[in-house]
Amino acid sequence: MSSVPRSEGHAAIPALTAERPVIWPQRVRTTLSNGMEVVLVESHTIPKFTGQLFLRSGNAVTAAYAPGLADMTATVARTGTTARSSRQIEEDLRRMGADLSCGAGADTSAVSFAGLSDFSSELLRLVAELTQNASFPAEEFERERRQLVEGLKIERTTPGFLASERLRRVLFGTHPYGTISPTEAQAGAYRLEQLKNFYKQYYRPGNALLVMVGDFAPKAMLERIEEIFGSWPAGKADDAPNPALPELSGRKVYLVHLPGSVQTQVLVGNRAITRQNPDWLRLVLANSIYGGAFNSRLVMNIREEKGYTYSPRSGAQPLRKHGYFSIGAAVRNDVAAATLTEIFYEIDRMRSTPVGEEELADARNYLSGIFSLGLATQDGLAGQLAMSTLERLPDDYLETYRARILKLTAGDVLDAAQKYFDSANAQIVLVGDRAQIESQAAQFGPPEVYDAQGNRI
Repeated sequence: MSSVPRSEGHAAIPALTAERPVIWPQRVRTTLSNGMEVVLVESHTIPKFTGQLFLRSGNAVTAAYAPGLADMTATVARTGTTARSSRQIEEDLRRMGADLSCGAGADTSAVSFAGLSDFSSELLRLVAELTQNASFPAEEFERERRQLVEGLKIERTTPGFLASERLRRVLFGTHPYGTISPTEAQAGAYRLEQLKNFYKQYYRPGNALLVMVGDFAPKAMLERIEEIFGSWPAGKADDAPNPALPELSGRKVYLVHLPGSVQTQVLVGNRAITRQNPDWLRLVLANSIYGGAFNSRLVMNIREEKGYTYSPRSGAQPLRKHGYFSIGAAVRNDVAAATLTEIFYEIDRMRSTPVGEEELADARNYLSGIFSLGLATQDGLAGQLAMSTLERLPDDYLETYRARILKLTAGDVLDAAQKYFDSANAQIVLVGDRAQIESQAAQFGPPEVYDAQGNRI
């Protein structure tokens, strides 16, 4: 049976049209008299709204004495206020058809919420209660603490967690960013009074940012926000400690022993930059070409060509005061060294040879396109607005993002790779069965070996 020529049996694939411009809705930005920042954007596509109330203090604040305390504080604050029990909160959310969650990362704590516009006032009042009048019920605290300890036991058997923990400790040492999680003992030692003190010290309007996107009139919504949050007593909060970082010179290898593991978690990283750095978009584009997209060089190499892994990935990770670049993959034990060889091969190729124009254009269009797609939902738009505001980026940062990405050149990519893909000083973490992978790890340097609890073996 002869094949049918494409032109006879199939419709021709149409050429890509020019990318549509993004029509940015007008933002309303203000600061209440008590210091709380507010950013509002109206979007009438659906009768809903999405919001996030951030506190600019997270787990980094207490990392030296109680790692993860901000996250536990946010979790328990969600369980009750002086006016509502945990059960009442859940019933009210169901009645409103609303979602609400609380949590914390390294640099921020947040209440995230979404619901029907008809219930916006009521939902905002609940958010205000949770951020101003949480009751911290003792029984809820004990339950959440037990759950956290059990969760940490599971994490200690998870290669991805163990690799991230070791890499962050290596890159940042005793800096708060060097600790990503409490130990079981540290979580078990949390005291309710510590949560209350953190809440009192850092849940303050001068430390807060409210971002909302949705079906509302900004002027009326701002009046409502002033009514609900304006009585929050003014106050700011101290910043997190920012000690000096450890000196890193030369490649070093760290092996975390996980007995019986049939895979090896590979994680390579080096310190890099934050979003405020003028090179940030250059690094984003270089990362997309290297390993940050599905058709990137790393994916094509160790997934498509060699079949070492299903989902290798690289990323530029910005924190508030520092950043880092990392490359990760879960691979068969027998190809751990081969995977590292290809990771460094692709890094060094990025650092030595300019990217071709076609590959460059594809990467620029990809980043521009996913940025536009990310703005198509209320949640996506709110997230971008929150990021740019929290990071104190220029007012037109989002509006000019695509144009700036599309102007980047092969020279920009080469410059970013040479500066921030630090091949010579990369830190290498392998998590797996020591007997299976130690000899492979040693090909890249004498490994330091740790157990799953973080103890040196």
